[in-house]
Amino acid sequence: MTLKKILTLTTITTLSFTILSADAIKGRGASFPGPIYKSWTAGYYQSTQNQVNYTPTGSGDGIKSISKRMVDFGGSDKPLKEKKLAKDKLLMFPSVIGSIVLSYNIEGIKDGELKLSRAAIAGIFGGSIKMWDDAIITKQNSHLKLPHKPITIAVRADKSGTTFNFTYFLNKLDPSFKVSKKPKWKAPKVVAGKSNSGVSANIQQIKNSIGYVEYSYKIKLGLPAAQIENKEGKYITPTLKSFQDAAKYASWSPANNFYAVLGDPAGETSYPIVAATFILLPIEKSEKNISVTKFFEWVYTNGDKAATELGYVPLPQKTKDQIRAYWRKNNI
Repeated sequence: MTLKKILTLTTITTLSFTILSADAIKGRGASFPGPIYKSWTAGYYQSTQNQVNYTPTGSGDGIKSISKRMVDFGGSDKPLKEKKLAKDKLLMFPSVIGSIVLSYNIEGIKDGELKLSRAAIAGIFGGSIKMWDDAIITKQNSHLKLPHKPITIAVRADKSGTTFNFTYFLNKLDPSFKVSKKPKWKAPKVVAGKSNSGVSANIQQIKNSIGYVEYSYKIKLGLPAAQIENKEGKYITPTLKSFQDAAKYASWSPANNFYAVLGDPAGETSYPIVAATFILLPIEKSEKNISVTKFFEWVYTNGDKAATELGYVPLPQKTKDQIRAYWRKNNI
């Protein structure tokens, strides 16, 4: 083959790849749903040969990226209020429900053995409880040999929807906690990591640490996680069933673009730290939005099994139907 033919073939191949890449749907943002989005995008490509690329960079980046029209859709675990949506000319709808667990690294304490009361959680993350053998913790854990060691809390370094939902729960325990994507932590020993994977890595590496991560990261990495006291005073193990029980209390309305924060629900069997994750779309890009909603239509029809296998809770059928009506109303 001549050099001219090689160069021509290379140009055609490069052009074809560029066209293929240009046609791909691009999204970025929340790391909370990262594992299920990875599964869904792979399944969608296998079924339709249509490519969706999602980068789990954190909710803060997702909001910024879609507001600046850097991507086709943004992902955020923090729902945006009407004023923010109107300002940035965005639409919003939920995609799936997940949960946040408190994973720990304490020698000799296995998965599910540690019980954390609401007072203990508020004290640990608020800084008033500094040692693992503090009386407030040992009150519920007399059967465990907790060390006289300082507690390190593992938190997010980036602006995070996971943090927003966790601090929303903390605010229910103690109103002095500010609900925020990136709060100033008062605990004496704090280590920050980027995304859920960064926090998970810190928990794995640092002895006597505890941090908040999305449940699928706990499953994937085999992290131990605590039983948590819910608002009914029951200690609940993080399981798909306890997440589903909590998700029953979600209330959605297309009238406010499905704005809802699910943390600390009612119910004796409800796990207390659950959260929805949301998709953000630019109002003016209706043609591209139709391509994005085709992907989520496939998700709502075919993705429930993968979601439950990874520990997420699929949206109720009623909510999916409300979202479809919302798409039609907005011509997407």
